[in-house]
Amino acid sequence: MSEIQRLLEIMEQLRDPARGCPWDRQQTFRSIAPYTIEEAYEVADAIEHEDMDALREELGDLLLQTVFHARMAEEQGRFNFMDVARSINIKLVERHPHVFGDVRFDNTEDQKRDWESRKAAERERRYGAQGALAGVPAGLPALTRAVKLQKRAARVGFDWSDMEPVFAKIHEELAELQHEVAIDAPEDRVRDELGDVLFAVANLARKLGIDPEQALRGTNHKFERRFQRVEAGLAQHHKTPEQATLEEMDSIWEQAKREGL
Repeated sequence: MSEIQRLLEIMEQLRDPARGCPWDRQQTFRSIAPYTIEEAYEVADAIEHEDMDALREELGDLLLQTVFHARMAEEQGRFNFMDVARSINIKLVERHPHVFGDVRFDNTEDQKRDWESRKAAERERRYGAQGALAGVPAGLPALTRAVKLQKRAARVGFDWSDMEPVFAKIHEELAELQHEVAIDAPEDRVRDELGDVLFAVANLARKLGIDPEQALRGTNHKFERRFQRVEAGLAQHHKTPEQATLEEMDSIWEQAKREGL
C-alpha cells in the first residue's frame, strides 16, 4: 500500500460517522480553511529557517489539509482526492506546452506571456468576463493581494513606467495620513489613509521585484533578535524591560545593530 493510499484511508476512518473522531467528523470546508492557511505559513516558516526536518513535517501537515478537503467533498459526491490530482496534472501539462508539447519559445518573456495568456483564459472560463481583477482571492494576506491586484492592473497598462511617481505617491499618502492624525480624525478615516500608505508601499515592493510579505517577515525576525538582545542586556543588570528606561533599552538596541544582529 502506498503512503498516499494509507493517508486517504486514515482520513476516511477519521471521518467515519460511527467510528471516527468526533472533532474530525464535525469539521466543514469553512472551519478547516483557517488551518489550511496556517499550515501554508508554517511551511514558509520552515523554509525561512532552512529547517529541512520541519519542512518535511509541515509539508505533510499541508498535504493533510488537501486530503481533508477532498474527503469532505467526496462525502458530498462532488469530487475526490484523485480528481484533485487529475486536475492539477491537466493544468500543469496545459500550461507547459514547451515541455509536454511541440511549442517552442525564443525566450523566457515569450514563455511568461503565454503562461499569463493561458491563466487569463482559465479565469475567464471560471469567472466570465469580469475584468482584469477577477479571481484574485479575497482570503490572501492583504499585502500579497495588493501586489496581485497591482500586477493585474499593470498588465492592461495601469502602471507607472518609472520609480519616481511611486515614491512620490508614498510621500503623498504619508502626508495625508499625518494630516488626519494631526486633526484627530475619526478612526475610520485614519484607517483608510493608513491602508493607502500600505498599498503604495506594496506597489513599491512590486516595482522593486520584492515580495513585501517576505521583506516584512525578515524585519520581524530582525526585530525579535534585537529585542531579545535588549532583554538579555538588561538581565545582566538584573532588570526587565518594564524596569528600564527607553534610553537604556535604545542604547542596547543600537549596540545590537552595531553587532550585526
